Amino acid sequence: MKMTGHETLSRAPHASPRRATKREWIGLAVLALPTLLLAMDMTVLHLAVPSLSAALEPSSSQLLWIVDIYGFMIAGFLIVMGNIGDWIGRRKLLLTGAAAFGFASVLAAFAPTTEMLIAARALLGIAGATLMPSTLSLIRNMFDDPAQRTTAVAVWMTSFMVGAIIGPLVGGVMLVWFWWGSVFLLAVPVMLLLLIAGPILLPEFRNEGKSRLDPPSVIMAIAAILLLVFALKEAAKYGSIWQIGAAVLAGLAIGTLFVRRQIRLEDPLLDLKLFRNSGFTASLASISLAVFTISGAMFLIYQYLQGVLGLSPLEAGLWLLPSSLAGPIVAFAVPALSQRIAPNRLIAAGLATGAVSLGVFALLGQVNGLAMVVGGMTLLSIGLTPVGILGTDLIISSAPAEQAGAASAISETGTELGMALGIALFGSLATAIYKFGFASGIGADIPASLTDRASETLGAAIAVAMEAEPGVGTAILLAARDAFTSGLQAAALVAAIVSAGTALMALRYLPKTIRAGAGNEPAVDSTCPVETAQGCI
Repeated sequence: MKMTGHETLSRAPHASPRRATKREWIGLAVLALPTLLLAMDMTVLHLAVPSLSAALEPSSSQLLWIVDIYGFMIAGFLIVMGNIGDWIGRRKLLLTGAAAFGFASVLAAFAPTTEMLIAARALLGIAGATLMPSTLSLIRNMFDDPAQRTTAVAVWMTSFMVGAIIGPLVGGVMLVWFWWGSVFLLAVPVMLLLLIAGPILLPEFRNEGKSRLDPPSVIMAIAAILLLVFALKEAAKYGSIWQIGAAVLAGLAIGTLFVRRQIRLEDPLLDLKLFRNSGFTASLASISLAVFTISGAMFLIYQYLQGVLGLSPLEAGLWLLPSSLAGPIVAFAVPALSQRIAPNRLIAAGLATGAVSLGVFALLGQVNGLAMVVGGMTLLSIGLTPVGILGTDLIISSAPAEQAGAASAISETGTELGMALGIALFGSLATAIYKFGFASGIGADIPASLTDRASETLGAAIAVAMEAEPGVGTAILLAARDAFTSGLQAAALVAAIVSAGTALMALRYLPKTIRAGAGNEPAVDSTCPVETAQGCI
Protein backbone atom coordinates (compact mmCIF):
# COMPACT_ATOMS: atom_id res chain seq x y z
CA MET A 1 0.00 0.00 0.00
CA LYS A 2 1.50 3.33 -1.04
CA MET A 3 0.99 6.43 1.06
CA THR A 4 1.03 9.73 -0.80
CA GLY A 5 4.18 11.77 -0.24
CA HIS A 6 5.02 10.02 3.03
CA GLU A 7 6.26 6.71 4.29
CA THR A 8 5.22 3.50 2.58
CA LEU A 9 4.18 0.51 4.62
CA SER A 10 3.28 -3.03 3.73
CA ARG A 11 1.06 -5.08 5.95
CA ALA A 12 0.72 -8.84 6.06
CA PRO A 13 -2.81 -10.14 5.49
CA HIS A 14 -3.26 -11.08 9.15
CA ALA A 15 -1.24 -8.27 10.75
CA SER A 16 -2.78 -5.98 13.31
CA PRO A 17 -4.68 -3.01 11.84
CA ARG A 18 -2.63 0.15 11.39
CA ARG A 19 -3.27 2.76 14.09
CA ALA A 20 -4.11 6.25 12.92
CA THR A 21 -1.56 8.96 13.67
CA LYS A 22 -1.96 12.63 14.55
CA ARG A 23 -2.02 13.44 10.83
CA GLU A 24 -5.14 11.32 10.27
CA TRP A 25 -6.98 12.91 13.20
CA ILE A 26 -6.19 16.41 11.93
CA GLY A 27 -7.33 15.24 8.49
CA LEU A 28 -10.60 14.11 10.06
CA ALA A 29 -11.22 17.69 11.21
CA VAL A 30 -10.79 18.76 7.57
CA LEU A 31 -13.28 16.08 6.44
CA ALA A 32 -15.81 17.32 9.00
CA LEU A 33 -15.96 20.74 7.31
CA PRO A 34 -17.92 19.79 4.16
CA THR A 35 -20.21 17.54 6.23
CA LEU A 36 -21.01 20.43 8.56
CA LEU A 37 -21.62 22.70 5.59
CA LEU A 38 -23.94 20.29 3.76
CA ALA A 39 -26.15 19.99 6.84
CA MET A 40 -26.30 23.77 7.16
CA ASP A 41 -27.08 24.20 3.46
CA MET A 42 -30.10 21.89 3.77
CA THR A 43 -31.75 24.21 6.32
CA VAL A 44 -30.74 27.81 5.58
CA LEU A 45 -32.60 28.05 2.26
CA HIS A 46 -35.98 27.57 3.96
CA LEU A 47 -35.31 30.70 6.02
CA ALA A 48 -34.46 32.69 2.88
CA VAL A 49 -37.57 31.67 0.90
CA PRO A 50 -39.71 34.72 1.87
CA SER A 51 -37.02 37.28 0.96
CA LEU A 52 -35.90 35.56 -2.25
CA SER A 53 -39.55 35.22 -3.28
CA ALA A 54 -39.98 38.97 -2.88
CA ALA A 55 -36.78 39.69 -4.82
CA LEU A 56 -37.06 37.21 -7.72
CA GLU A 57 -40.86 36.70 -7.75
CA PRO A 58 -40.77 32.99 -8.75
CA SER A 59 -43.96 31.15 -9.60
CA SER A 60 -45.20 28.50 -7.17
CA SER A 61 -43.78 25.79 -9.45
CA GLN A 62 -40.41 27.56 -9.73
CA LEU A 63 -40.23 27.99 -5.95
CA LEU A 64 -40.70 24.24 -5.50
CA TRP A 65 -37.88 23.58 -7.95
CA ILE A 66 -35.60 26.04 -6.11
CA VAL A 67 -36.17 24.08 -2.90
CA ASP A 68 -36.22 20.53 -4.32
CA ILE A 69 -33.66 20.48 -7.14
CA TYR A 70 -30.74 20.36 -4.67
CA GLY A 71 -31.97 17.14 -3.04
CA PHE A 72 -32.87 15.61 -6.42
CA MET A 73 -29.35 16.11 -7.77
CA ILE A 74 -27.65 14.83 -4.62
CA ALA A 75 -29.75 11.64 -4.61
CA GLY A 76 -29.36 11.06 -8.34
CA PHE A 77 -25.58 11.51 -8.53
CA LEU A 78 -24.40 9.85 -5.29
CA ILE A 79 -23.73 6.37 -6.72
CA VAL A 80 -22.06 7.79 -9.81
CA MET A 81 -19.83 10.13 -7.80
CA GLY A 82 -18.88 7.38 -5.35
CA ASN A 83 -17.63 5.28 -8.26
CA ILE A 84 -15.81 8.23 -9.83
CA GLY A 85 -14.01 8.71 -6.52
CA ASP A 86 -12.93 5.06 -6.50
CA TRP A 87 -11.70 5.51 -10.07
CA ILE A 88 -9.88 8.88 -10.15
CA GLY A 89 -9.07 9.18 -6.42
CA ARG A 90 -11.22 10.10 -3.44
CA ARG A 91 -9.23 13.18 -2.44
CA LYS A 92 -9.21 14.45 -6.01
CA LEU A 93 -12.99 14.08 -6.24
CA LEU A 94 -13.45 15.78 -2.85
CA LEU A 95 -11.36 18.78 -3.83
CA THR A 96 -12.96 19.03 -7.28
CA GLY A 97 -16.40 18.90 -5.67
CA ALA A 98 -15.39 21.52 -3.10
CA ALA A 99 -14.28 23.91 -5.85
CA ALA A 100 -17.51 23.32 -7.77
CA PHE A 101 -19.60 23.78 -4.61
CA GLY A 102 -17.92 27.10 -3.82
CA PHE A 103 -18.38 28.32 -7.42
CA ALA A 104 -22.05 27.28 -7.47
CA SER A 105 -22.61 28.97 -4.10
CA VAL A 106 -21.41 32.28 -5.54
CA LEU A 107 -23.66 31.81 -8.58
CA ALA A 108 -26.65 31.14 -6.31
CA ALA A 109 -25.87 34.10 -4.03
CA PHE A 110 -25.84 36.59 -6.91
CA ALA A 111 -28.43 34.91 -9.17
CA PRO A 112 -30.31 37.71 -10.98
CA THR A 113 -33.20 35.49 -12.11
CA THR A 114 -35.18 32.51 -10.87
CA GLU A 115 -33.88 30.35 -13.71
CA MET A 116 -30.28 31.12 -12.78
CA LEU A 117 -30.96 30.26 -9.14
CA ILE A 118 -32.51 26.92 -10.10
CA ALA A 119 -29.49 26.12 -12.30
CA ALA A 120 -27.10 27.10 -9.49
CA ARG A 121 -28.99 24.93 -7.00
CA ALA A 122 -28.79 21.99 -9.43
CA LEU A 123 -25.01 22.46 -9.71
CA LEU A 124 -24.82 22.68 -5.90
CA GLY A 125 -26.59 19.32 -5.68
CA ILE A 126 -24.23 17.65 -8.15
CA ALA A 127 -21.21 19.07 -6.30
CA GLY A 128 -22.73 18.06 -2.97
CA ALA A 129 -23.01 14.48 -4.22
CA THR A 130 -19.21 14.37 -4.44
CA LEU A 131 -18.65 15.46 -0.84
CA MET A 132 -20.48 12.90 1.31
CA PRO A 133 -19.15 9.66 -0.26
CA SER A 134 -15.66 11.18 -0.58
CA THR A 135 -15.44 12.12 3.10
CA LEU A 136 -16.84 8.80 4.30
CA SER A 137 -14.68 6.66 2.02
CA LEU A 138 -11.56 8.58 3.04
CA ILE A 139 -12.42 7.87 6.68
CA ARG A 140 -12.67 4.17 5.74
CA ASN A 141 -9.16 4.27 4.29
CA MET A 142 -7.52 6.54 6.86
CA PHE A 143 -8.75 4.65 9.95
CA ASP A 144 -7.90 0.98 9.69
CA ASP A 145 -8.34 0.19 13.39
CA PRO A 146 -12.02 -0.67 14.11
CA ALA A 147 -12.22 1.26 17.40
CA GLN A 148 -10.59 4.34 15.91
CA ARG A 149 -12.79 4.16 12.83
CA THR A 150 -15.95 4.04 14.96
CA THR A 151 -14.75 7.18 16.75
CA ALA A 152 -14.01 8.84 13.40
CA VAL A 153 -17.48 8.01 12.06
CA ALA A 154 -18.98 9.37 15.29
CA VAL A 155 -17.12 12.66 14.75
CA TRP A 156 -18.24 12.72 11.09
CA MET A 157 -21.89 12.21 12.04
CA THR A 158 -21.68 14.66 14.93
CA SER A 159 -20.50 17.36 12.52
CA PHE A 160 -23.60 16.70 10.42
CA MET A 161 -25.84 17.01 13.50
CA VAL A 162 -24.13 20.21 14.63
CA GLY A 163 -24.55 21.67 11.15
CA ALA A 164 -28.27 20.97 11.27
CA ILE A 165 -28.48 22.72 14.67
CA ILE A 166 -26.49 25.85 13.87
CA GLY A 167 -27.71 26.21 10.28
CA PRO A 168 -30.96 28.01 11.14
CA LEU A 169 -29.17 30.17 13.76
CA VAL A 170 -26.36 31.28 11.45
CA GLY A 171 -28.73 31.69 8.52
CA GLY A 172 -31.10 33.77 10.62
CA VAL A 173 -28.30 36.12 11.64
CA MET A 174 -27.14 36.48 8.03
CA LEU A 175 -30.66 37.33 6.86
CA VAL A 176 -31.03 40.01 9.53
CA TRP A 177 -27.96 41.90 8.29
CA PHE A 178 -27.64 40.92 4.61
CA TRP A 179 -29.69 39.95 1.53
CA TRP A 180 -31.14 36.50 0.84
CA GLY A 181 -28.16 35.35 -1.22
CA SER A 182 -25.79 35.78 1.71
CA VAL A 183 -26.82 32.38 3.11
CA PHE A 184 -25.14 30.69 0.14
CA LEU A 185 -21.85 32.52 0.72
CA LEU A 186 -21.37 30.63 4.00
CA ALA A 187 -19.95 27.82 1.86
CA VAL A 188 -17.19 29.85 0.23
CA PRO A 189 -14.71 30.24 3.15
CA VAL A 190 -15.31 26.64 4.22
CA MET A 191 -14.54 25.32 0.74
CA LEU A 192 -11.48 27.57 0.42
CA LEU A 193 -10.14 26.16 3.70
CA LEU A 194 -10.78 22.62 2.44
CA LEU A 195 -8.97 23.33 -0.84
CA ILE A 196 -5.95 24.69 1.06
CA ALA A 197 -5.74 22.07 3.84
CA GLY A 198 -6.94 19.02 1.88
CA PRO A 199 -3.84 18.45 -0.28
CA ILE A 200 -1.62 18.83 2.79
CA LEU A 201 -3.49 16.69 5.33
CA LEU A 202 -5.50 14.16 3.31
CA PRO A 203 -3.93 11.13 1.59
CA GLU A 204 -5.08 10.02 -1.85
CA PHE A 205 -6.73 6.63 -2.37
CA ARG A 206 -8.09 5.08 -5.52
CA ASN A 207 -8.99 1.67 -6.90
CA GLU A 208 -6.39 0.75 -9.52
CA GLY A 209 -8.60 -2.15 -10.63
CA LYS A 210 -11.35 0.23 -11.81
CA SER A 211 -10.34 1.10 -15.35
CA ARG A 212 -13.37 3.12 -16.50
CA LEU A 213 -17.03 3.94 -15.96
CA ASP A 214 -19.77 2.50 -18.16
CA PRO A 215 -21.67 5.49 -19.68
CA PRO A 216 -25.03 3.66 -20.15
CA SER A 217 -24.91 2.54 -16.50
CA VAL A 218 -24.22 6.11 -15.38
CA ILE A 219 -27.21 7.44 -17.34
CA MET A 220 -29.53 4.67 -16.14
CA ALA A 221 -28.49 5.05 -12.49
CA ILE A 222 -29.11 8.81 -12.50
CA ALA A 223 -32.42 8.50 -14.39
CA ALA A 224 -33.83 5.70 -12.20
CA ILE A 225 -33.05 7.40 -8.89
CA LEU A 226 -34.18 10.85 -10.05
CA LEU A 227 -37.52 9.44 -11.23
CA LEU A 228 -38.12 7.55 -7.97
CA VAL A 229 -37.17 10.50 -5.76
CA PHE A 230 -39.36 12.81 -7.87
CA ALA A 231 -42.30 10.42 -7.49
CA LEU A 232 -41.83 10.18 -3.71
CA LYS A 233 -41.60 13.95 -3.29
CA GLU A 234 -44.68 14.47 -5.46
CA ALA A 235 -46.54 11.89 -3.39
CA ALA A 236 -45.58 13.78 -0.22
CA LYS A 237 -47.08 16.93 -1.76
CA TYR A 238 -50.15 14.99 -2.96
CA GLY A 239 -49.43 15.73 -6.60
CA SER A 240 -50.98 14.23 -9.71
CA ILE A 241 -51.53 10.48 -9.31
CA TRP A 242 -50.84 9.95 -13.01
CA GLN A 243 -47.56 11.85 -12.84
CA ILE A 244 -46.49 9.92 -9.74
CA GLY A 245 -47.47 6.56 -11.24
CA ALA A 246 -45.67 7.26 -14.52
CA ALA A 247 -42.49 8.32 -12.69
CA VAL A 248 -42.54 5.20 -10.47
CA LEU A 249 -43.07 2.83 -13.40
CA ALA A 250 -40.37 4.51 -15.50
CA GLY A 251 -37.94 4.54 -12.56
CA LEU A 252 -38.52 0.86 -11.79
CA ALA A 253 -38.21 -0.12 -15.46
CA ILE A 254 -34.92 1.75 -15.89
CA GLY A 255 -33.72 0.39 -12.54
CA THR A 256 -34.43 -3.17 -13.69
CA LEU A 257 -32.45 -2.63 -16.89
CA PHE A 258 -29.65 -1.11 -14.82
CA VAL A 259 -29.45 -4.17 -12.53
CA ARG A 260 -29.42 -6.57 -15.48
CA ARG A 261 -26.61 -4.61 -17.10
CA GLN A 262 -24.55 -4.65 -13.88
CA ILE A 263 -24.81 -8.45 -13.74
CA ARG A 264 -23.34 -8.72 -17.24
CA LEU A 265 -20.56 -6.14 -16.89
CA GLU A 266 -17.07 -7.21 -15.91
CA ASP A 267 -16.48 -3.86 -14.12
CA PRO A 268 -19.99 -2.75 -13.02
CA LEU A 269 -20.94 0.67 -11.73
CA LEU A 270 -22.78 -1.03 -8.86
CA ASP A 271 -21.20 -4.28 -7.73
CA LEU A 272 -24.18 -6.39 -6.71
CA LYS A 273 -21.84 -8.77 -4.88
CA LEU A 274 -21.77 -6.20 -2.07
CA PHE A 275 -25.35 -7.19 -1.22
CA ARG A 276 -24.32 -10.83 -0.72
CA ASN A 277 -22.56 -9.67 2.44
CA SER A 278 -25.24 -9.97 5.13
CA GLY A 279 -23.50 -7.36 7.30
CA PHE A 280 -23.53 -4.80 4.48
CA THR A 281 -27.15 -5.47 3.48
CA ALA A 282 -28.51 -5.61 7.03
CA SER A 283 -26.68 -2.40 7.98
CA LEU A 284 -28.00 -0.61 4.90
CA ALA A 285 -31.54 -1.81 5.63
CA SER A 286 -31.27 -0.77 9.29
CA ILE A 287 -30.16 2.79 8.48
CA SER A 288 -32.64 3.23 5.63
CA LEU A 289 -35.57 2.01 7.71
CA ALA A 290 -34.49 4.11 10.70
CA VAL A 291 -34.41 7.23 8.50
CA PHE A 292 -37.72 6.13 6.97
CA THR A 293 -39.45 6.15 10.36
CA ILE A 294 -37.84 9.26 11.83
CA SER A 295 -38.34 11.41 8.72
CA GLY A 296 -42.02 10.54 8.56
CA ALA A 297 -42.44 11.26 12.27
CA MET A 298 -40.62 14.60 12.15
CA PHE A 299 -42.58 15.69 9.08
CA LEU A 300 -45.80 15.30 11.07
CA ILE A 301 -44.43 16.49 14.43
CA TYR A 302 -43.46 19.90 13.05
CA GLN A 303 -47.00 20.33 11.72
CA TYR A 304 -48.44 19.21 15.05
CA LEU A 305 -46.42 21.73 17.06
CA GLN A 306 -47.42 24.65 14.87
CA GLY A 307 -50.85 23.65 13.59
CA VAL A 308 -52.31 21.85 16.63
CA LEU A 309 -50.46 23.44 19.54
CA GLY A 310 -50.23 26.85 17.88
CA LEU A 311 -46.49 27.43 18.35
CA SER A 312 -44.53 29.77 16.11
CA PRO A 313 -41.71 28.27 14.00
CA LEU A 314 -39.15 29.73 16.43
CA GLU A 315 -40.98 28.36 19.47
CA ALA A 316 -41.27 24.93 17.84
CA GLY A 317 -37.54 24.94 17.08
CA LEU A 318 -36.65 25.91 20.63
CA TRP A 319 -38.82 23.17 22.14
CA LEU A 320 -37.09 20.63 19.89
CA LEU A 321 -33.64 21.87 20.87
CA PRO A 322 -33.22 19.17 23.59
CA SER A 323 -33.64 16.44 20.99
CA SER A 324 -31.24 18.23 18.61
CA LEU A 325 -28.58 18.44 21.33
CA ALA A 326 -29.12 14.88 22.57
CA GLY A 327 -27.79 13.35 19.34
CA PRO A 328 -24.30 14.93 19.42
CA ILE A 329 -23.99 14.22 23.15
CA VAL A 330 -24.85 10.54 22.70
CA ALA A 331 -22.55 10.33 19.65
CA PHE A 332 -19.50 10.88 21.85
CA ALA A 333 -20.48 7.89 24.00
CA VAL A 334 -21.07 5.48 21.11
CA PRO A 335 -17.40 4.51 20.50
CA ALA A 336 -16.95 3.57 24.17
CA LEU A 337 -20.25 1.68 24.26
CA SER A 338 -19.32 -0.22 21.09
CA GLN A 339 -16.25 -1.60 22.87
CA ARG A 340 -18.47 -3.19 25.54
CA ILE A 341 -21.63 -4.06 23.60
CA ALA A 342 -21.78 -5.97 20.31
CA PRO A 343 -22.85 -3.69 17.41
CA ASN A 344 -25.88 -5.83 16.54
CA ARG A 345 -27.16 -5.53 20.11
CA LEU A 346 -26.40 -1.81 20.38
CA ILE A 347 -28.10 -1.03 17.08
CA ALA A 348 -31.07 -3.25 17.99
CA ALA A 349 -31.34 -1.47 21.35
CA GLY A 350 -31.29 1.91 19.59
CA LEU A 351 -34.03 0.85 17.18
CA ALA A 352 -36.09 -0.54 20.06
CA THR A 353 -35.69 2.78 21.88
CA GLY A 354 -36.85 4.50 18.71
CA ALA A 355 -39.89 2.22 18.61
CA VAL A 356 -40.76 3.19 22.20
CA SER A 357 -40.44 6.90 21.41
CA LEU A 358 -42.63 6.53 18.32
CA GLY A 359 -45.12 4.66 20.48
CA VAL A 360 -45.19 7.72 22.75
CA PHE A 361 -46.37 9.80 19.79
CA ALA A 362 -49.25 7.38 19.31
CA LEU A 363 -50.54 8.57 22.71
CA LEU A 364 -50.44 12.28 21.87
CA GLY A 365 -53.30 14.48 22.95
CA GLN A 366 -53.93 18.20 22.87
CA VAL A 367 -53.45 18.54 26.63
CA ASN A 368 -50.21 16.65 27.19
CA GLY A 369 -48.93 17.00 23.62
CA LEU A 370 -45.97 19.36 24.11
CA ALA A 371 -44.35 17.41 26.96
CA MET A 372 -44.77 14.13 25.11
CA VAL A 373 -43.31 15.56 21.90
CA VAL A 374 -40.22 16.94 23.67
CA GLY A 375 -39.69 13.69 25.59
CA GLY A 376 -40.43 11.46 22.61
CA MET A 377 -38.18 13.36 20.19
CA THR A 378 -35.32 13.40 22.70
CA LEU A 379 -35.68 9.65 23.25
CA LEU A 380 -35.84 9.12 19.48
CA SER A 381 -32.62 11.09 18.99
CA ILE A 382 -30.88 9.12 21.75
CA GLY A 383 -31.97 5.79 20.28
CA LEU A 384 -31.20 6.39 16.63
CA THR A 385 -27.81 8.10 17.02
CA PRO A 386 -25.93 4.79 17.59
CA VAL A 387 -27.91 3.28 14.71
CA GLY A 388 -26.55 5.90 12.33
CA ILE A 389 -22.97 5.77 13.58
CA LEU A 390 -22.51 2.00 13.91
CA GLY A 391 -24.66 1.23 10.86
CA THR A 392 -22.50 3.52 8.72
CA ASP A 393 -19.35 2.03 10.22
CA LEU A 394 -20.56 -1.50 9.44
CA ILE A 395 -21.41 -0.57 5.85
CA ILE A 396 -17.99 0.85 5.04
CA SER A 397 -16.25 -1.92 7.02
CA SER A 398 -18.17 -4.72 5.29
CA ALA A 399 -17.30 -3.52 1.80
CA PRO A 400 -13.82 -4.10 0.33
CA ALA A 401 -11.52 -1.13 0.89
CA GLU A 402 -11.17 -0.50 -2.85
CA GLN A 403 -14.96 -0.07 -3.10
CA ALA A 404 -15.27 2.33 -0.15
CA GLY A 405 -16.52 5.17 -2.38
CA ALA A 406 -19.26 3.07 -3.96
CA ALA A 407 -20.30 1.62 -0.58
CA SER A 408 -20.47 5.10 0.98
CA ALA A 409 -22.56 6.34 -1.92
CA ILE A 410 -24.98 3.41 -1.58
CA SER A 411 -25.34 4.22 2.12
CA GLU A 412 -26.14 7.88 1.40
CA THR A 413 -28.54 6.95 -1.41
CA GLY A 414 -30.41 4.59 0.92
CA THR A 415 -30.71 7.43 3.42
CA GLU A 416 -32.08 9.83 0.78
CA LEU A 417 -34.61 7.28 -0.49
CA GLY A 418 -35.62 6.32 3.06
CA MET A 419 -36.23 9.96 3.91
CA ALA A 420 -38.33 10.65 0.82
CA LEU A 421 -40.29 7.40 1.22
CA GLY A 422 -40.99 8.07 4.91
CA ILE A 423 -42.37 11.54 4.27
CA ALA A 424 -44.47 10.30 1.35
CA LEU A 425 -45.98 7.20 2.97
CA PHE A 426 -46.53 8.49 6.51
CA GLY A 427 -47.73 11.82 5.14
CA SER A 428 -50.24 10.06 2.89
CA LEU A 429 -51.47 7.82 5.72
CA ALA A 430 -51.91 10.76 8.09
CA THR A 431 -53.69 12.79 5.40
CA ALA A 432 -56.13 9.98 4.58
CA ILE A 433 -57.03 9.63 8.26
CA TYR A 434 -57.23 13.42 8.62
CA LYS A 435 -59.76 13.71 5.79
CA PHE A 436 -61.91 10.92 7.21
CA GLY A 437 -61.69 12.26 10.76
CA PHE A 438 -62.46 15.82 9.72
CA ALA A 439 -65.52 14.75 7.74
CA SER A 440 -66.74 12.74 10.74
CA GLY A 441 -66.03 15.43 13.31
CA ILE A 442 -67.32 18.56 11.61
CA GLY A 443 -70.89 19.61 12.26
CA ALA A 444 -73.54 19.47 9.55
CA ASP A 445 -74.30 23.16 10.06
CA ILE A 446 -70.91 24.25 8.67
CA PRO A 447 -71.14 25.35 4.99
CA ALA A 448 -69.84 22.77 2.52
CA SER A 449 -67.79 25.43 0.74
CA LEU A 450 -65.72 25.80 3.91
CA THR A 451 -65.50 22.14 4.89
CA ASP A 452 -64.36 21.05 1.43
CA ARG A 453 -61.37 23.38 1.58
CA ALA A 454 -60.59 22.65 5.23
CA SER A 455 -60.65 18.89 4.71
CA GLU A 456 -57.59 18.99 2.41
CA THR A 457 -54.84 19.70 4.97
CA LEU A 458 -54.40 21.10 8.45
CA GLY A 459 -52.84 24.23 6.98
CA ALA A 460 -55.85 24.77 4.76
CA ALA A 461 -58.19 24.32 7.73
CA ILE A 462 -56.29 26.97 9.72
CA ALA A 463 -56.51 29.40 6.79
CA VAL A 464 -60.26 28.77 6.41
CA ALA A 465 -60.84 29.17 10.15
CA MET A 466 -59.08 32.54 10.15
CA GLU A 467 -61.41 33.80 7.41
CA ALA A 468 -64.62 32.36 8.86
CA GLU A 469 -66.91 33.75 11.55
CA PRO A 470 -65.59 33.20 15.11
CA GLY A 471 -67.97 30.35 16.02
CA VAL A 472 -67.55 28.58 12.68
CA GLY A 473 -63.79 29.07 12.70
CA THR A 474 -63.49 27.56 16.19
CA ALA A 475 -65.51 24.51 15.15
CA ILE A 476 -63.34 23.99 12.06
CA LEU A 477 -60.14 24.32 14.09
CA LEU A 478 -61.25 21.82 16.74
CA ALA A 479 -62.30 19.25 14.13
CA ALA A 480 -59.11 19.75 12.11
CA ARG A 481 -56.81 19.48 15.14
CA ASP A 482 -58.54 16.35 16.42
CA ALA A 483 -58.41 14.76 12.96
CA PHE A 484 -54.73 15.63 12.43
CA THR A 485 -53.83 14.25 15.87
CA SER A 486 -55.58 11.00 14.98
CA GLY A 487 -53.61 10.79 11.73
CA LEU A 488 -50.36 11.45 13.56
CA GLN A 489 -51.16 8.79 16.15
CA ALA A 490 -51.85 6.16 13.48
CA ALA A 491 -48.71 7.03 11.49
CA ALA A 492 -46.58 6.93 14.67
CA LEU A 493 -47.98 3.52 15.60
CA VAL A 494 -47.09 2.10 12.17
CA ALA A 495 -43.62 3.68 12.42
CA ALA A 496 -43.15 2.12 15.87
CA ILE A 497 -44.02 -1.32 14.50
CA VAL A 498 -41.57 -0.87 11.61
CA SER A 499 -38.84 0.25 14.01
CA ALA A 500 -39.47 -2.72 16.33
CA GLY A 501 -39.32 -5.13 13.38
CA THR A 502 -36.09 -3.52 12.18
CA ALA A 503 -34.63 -3.99 15.68
CA LEU A 504 -35.32 -7.73 15.51
CA MET A 505 -33.78 -7.91 12.03
CA ALA A 506 -30.69 -6.04 13.23
CA LEU A 507 -30.26 -8.35 16.21
CA ARG A 508 -30.50 -11.40 13.97
CA TYR A 509 -28.50 -10.40 10.88
CA LEU A 510 -26.01 -7.69 11.84
CA PRO A 511 -22.47 -8.85 12.66
CA LYS A 512 -21.37 -9.00 16.27
CA THR A 513 -18.03 -7.33 15.58
CA ILE A 514 -16.73 -4.57 13.33
CA ARG A 515 -13.86 -5.90 11.26
CA ALA A 516 -10.61 -4.11 10.58
CA GLY A 517 -11.29 -4.23 6.87
CA ALA A 518 -12.41 -6.32 3.94
CA GLY A 519 -10.87 -7.05 0.60
CA ASN A 520 -7.61 -5.75 -0.72
CA GLU A 521 -6.02 -2.48 0.24
CA PRO A 522 -6.60 0.32 -2.26
CA ALA A 523 -3.85 1.52 -4.51
CA VAL A 524 -2.62 4.96 -3.59
CA ASP A 525 -0.87 7.65 -5.60
CA SER A 526 2.72 8.12 -4.49
CA THR A 527 5.90 9.87 -5.39
CA CYS A 528 7.77 6.89 -3.97
CA PRO A 529 9.83 5.25 -6.77
CA VAL A 530 10.63 2.06 -4.85
CA GLU A 531 8.82 0.64 -1.84
CA THR A 532 10.18 -1.86 0.64
CA ALA A 533 9.01 -3.27 3.96
CA GLN A 534 11.07 -0.57 5.68
CA GLY A 535 9.65 2.31 3.70
CA CYS A 536 10.28 4.46 0.65
CA ILE A 537 13.77 4.58 -0.90
